[in-house]
Amino acid sequence: MDLGIAGKKALVCGASAGLGFACAKALVKEGVDVLIVARTEVPLANAAEQLRALQGGQVSYLAADVTSIEGRSHIFSTQSDFDILITNSGGPPSGDFRNWVREDWLKAIEANMLSPIELMKQTVDGMMFRGFGRIVNITSSAVKSPVDGLGLSNGARSGLTGFVAGLARSVVAKGVTVNNLLPGTFETARLAKNFAAQAARQGISADAAIQARLAKHPAHRFGQPDELGHTCAYLCSIHAGYINGQNILLDGGSFPGVF
Repeated sequence: MDLGIAGKKALVCGASAGLGFACAKALVKEGVDVLIVARTEVPLANAAEQLRALQGGQVSYLAADVTSIEGRSHIFSTQSDFDILITNSGGPPSGDFRNWVREDWLKAIEANMLSPIELMKQTVDGMMFRGFGRIVNITSSAVKSPVDGLGLSNGARSGLTGFVAGLARSVVAKGVTVNNLLPGTFETARLAKNFAAQAARQGISADAAIQARLAKHPAHRFGQPDELGHTCAYLCSIHAGYINGQNILLDGGSFPGVF
């Protein structure tokens, strides 16, 4: 299927690895010109090299912290006319809410709620003016099914979800859609790190922790980043103009509810 977005310009955040990279990869294959952004330059440059090898859309990169005012200013002083925005940021640490202080909450809200909103604020009016825009926020399945111990993420990402519900319905008449992707367990470096931490807490091996999770998973496997990347690319396509304000869960059926 031709997604009809060749030549469009995209900003993809957290794109040096994992799910952000998978989204950038899918877009580049569709001929989208992509600016990938992450904090650390060396892995980001390596990611850009891999994307350029696909011989699709043009690829550029910029090391910047999107959670900071300075980082966002750096991005938009470089380029501002994006047709596609993919927001993506790692989640805050786990723990017991009794041990968190105000600063912990502020950091989580800045990274997982306010920064995506600021990125949307910088791009959405231009999208509306040009009559086409696609915004996809990579959040978490915890928005649908909160995870014990991930209160910082549950709270901040739920705040973003509520904001998007209002924004999406105010811009769609101008050709702009805003949706959220809610990934469950995907095979990424972050997932491996989470399992290592869980194993250490429980006094078991990381492999034992993984096998215990898989035994309870309906698909008996974890998601592959490219699966999320292709879903993201479709949401950015000309065919997805009537998909708006949605929270799309990609978890292999782990969530036990009907809706």
